[in-house]
Amino acid sequence: MSDTATKVKPVTILQAINTAIADAMAADDTVLVLGEDVADPEEGGVVGITKGLSSRFGEARVRSTPIAEQAIIGAAIGASLVGYKPVAEIMLMNFTTVAMDMIVNHAAKLRFMSGGQTHVPIVIRTMTGTGFSSGGQHCDYLEAWFAHTAGMKVVAPSNPADAYGLMRAAINDPDPVLYIENLPAYWTPGEAPETGHTVPLGKARVAKEGTDVTIVSYSRTLNEAVSAVAEMEAAGVSAEIIDLRTISPWDKETVFASVAKTGRCLITHEAVTQFGVGAEIAAVLQTEFFGKLKAPVARLGAPYAPVPFSKPLEDAFAPNAKRIAAAAIALTK
Repeated sequence: MSDTATKVKPVTILQAINTAIADAMAADDTVLVLGEDVADPEEGGVVGITKGLSSRFGEARVRSTPIAEQAIIGAAIGASLVGYKPVAEIMLMNFTTVAMDMIVNHAAKLRFMSGGQTHVPIVIRTMTGTGFSSGGQHCDYLEAWFAHTAGMKVVAPSNPADAYGLMRAAINDPDPVLYIENLPAYWTPGEAPETGHTVPLGKARVAKEGTDVTIVSYSRTLNEAVSAVAEMEAAGVSAEIIDLRTISPWDKETVFASVAKTGRCLITHEAVTQFGVGAEIAAVLQTEFFGKLKAPVARLGAPYAPVPFSKPLEDAFAPNAKRIAAAAIALTK
């Protein structure tokens, strides 16, 4: 077979998620989809992630719900307890606050409270991210809340292949998984994997090898770090970039191996810096590599404030390639 024939057609993250859910539903009749506007009469969601699924699999398996986040997650939990694998959409990550009781006190804890006899195999899809001037109630990255919750897994893909593979793995997982999608990154193109491809939860990816500093990130901020490579190299800095992919549990082995090589680490994410995922990783690294680091572990996130509505302020809020490059270069001085 020729190289041309074996090439995979590029897809977007949006298309990859749609395909992953469709493939999972085709392979397993117990996979369900529910959420606001997810069926085709409502256009398959606000950006069309689930478009075509209800027409293909029927509205008994792809159900549009009322605007009731607690009821959506409650229904998903109930269905999971009788043998189904629900994929529940909470339209925006800020709206998970409405369903926190169901997510934290029920979905995450039932396995523990039943002595391991009851599992809750649900996937909670939700999107967030700055870039569209959507204001402080629609754009927050709240992953630290859920990573802090025992019993929850948290994933955040940065490219189409991982979006597909992480979704398939999340649907197959016996425990609740929060699947975070970045709204501005939905149209990021890339190669899609073959049908059935999975990305193991808890396994990071080395996006770029380097020798001077390790940059740890995920979701769209990972792509900003990759975009910062040219500026870092112009300053003579070789960065190794780690895409966590899974925020909780995070891949200590891959991160440790990289930091052992470079002696420096920058953790960057779109969430506010204070009490963020970067704080946990930094604390673990400082303990593991005490006395061996060439510089203190650094964190770069958003300021301790709600996401601004003003476009200039919003642009200044989240880490970008220029700020990441400056922070990484500063670690080597």
